[in-house]
Amino acid sequence: MIFPERLNAAVEANAQKYDRRELVKAASAISEKYRAERGDGSRLVTKACETAAYAAVRMPATFAAVSTALSHALGSVRCDIETAADIGAGTGAAGWAAAELIDTLTELYCCEREPGMRELGRSLMSEAEIGVKAEWCGFDAAADTLPRSFDLVIMSYTLNELSETDRDRAIEMLWEKTDKLLLIVEPGTKTGYANILKARERLIKVGANIACPCPGNCSCPLPADDWCHFTARAQRTKLHKQLKGGDVPYEDEKFSCIAAAKCDVSPCERRILRHPQISGGFVDLHLCTANGIEDMRVTKSSKLFKAARKADCGDDI
Repeated sequence: MIFPERLNAAVEANAQKYDRRELVKAASAISEKYRAERGDGSRLVTKACETAAYAAVRMPATFAAVSTALSHALGSVRCDIETAADIGAGTGAAGWAAAELIDTLTELYCCEREPGMRELGRSLMSEAEIGVKAEWCGFDAAADTLPRSFDLVIMSYTLNELSETDRDRAIEMLWEKTDKLLLIVEPGTKTGYANILKARERLIKVGANIACPCPGNCSCPLPADDWCHFTARAQRTKLHKQLKGGDVPYEDEKFSCIAAAKCDVSPCERRILRHPQISGGFVDLHLCTANGIEDMRVTKSSKLFKAARKADCGDDI
């Protein structure tokens, strides 16, 4: 997934204000906090240098994950989206993903608790010219309520920062303020998936139509020791590689997601759960279907063969 060039230029220009060694240290600390998944509402960043490091190392990954999830969700709903809210916006990655994917989007409302994140996010959207009307506000997902409803509401990498009680409250509030589509994205870990699964169950109980990644509102067929997650590939910039000590030109971001709609949906028949195993004359697929988990071997004689060879984990087929 290609991070917008004009946005990357603004992120790198901001990073130039800070000592490189401090940025490396901050980037490492941010990664450790993400891996901890404590769910205690603790602050991810407190200093301007940390916010700059966050934008450099986390924005591309979050943008890639939300872009991938949102693309699947939009392909399963039949509605026009003009307004969107980004909850737990950080420096605005999910808002950028929505603006890049939705031609009809005219208004973006970014909600973030940390003042430094809001300041940088607002600056990046202005300098890189996001192309839609964007408003930023102070917002704590554990306690605050959106002032009005939006066609699209996105919450990314925020549920895992909340307590169980606060997660339940946040999901109820977001669904109430969603006019058409609610998308929740979390890390592709057992904890992240567990939070997504609970959100899914809660949303189905209040009448939501599941748009993706599931093939409808059927019960999740995965066994207790497995979890549903996908991968989005983010291109690494020179700065990103320097701050994270990586050599390869990309980073694979694992994520879990759920998209729930108040409009009509056309969910997939089959979602690929694991990377396809490709051989010369066939492709083996591990699938989630309305009838449960299925393994399918697609041979050269099948009409699906070309699509199966090009498909990846997370695609429908």
